[in-house]
Amino acid sequence: MARQHIHGQPDNDDGDFTDDGLTSGQAQINTAGTDDLLDEIDGLLETNAEEFVRSFVQKGGQ
Repeated sequence: MARQHIHGQPDNDDGDFTDDGLTSGQAQINTAGTDDLLDEIDGLLETNAEEFVRSFVQKGGQ
């Protein structure tokens, strides 16, 4: 008798691949750049938060 998929997702016996086709190690490598950017933003906000926010204020319907 054939196996049926109850939840509508096929069996994935391809190792540790995620839905987007990357392995979990590749996904971690790709987030390193994002973490560095977020750390830089955090540092900027700690030293100059008011100017950072003012730079995003819309003026004259921009």
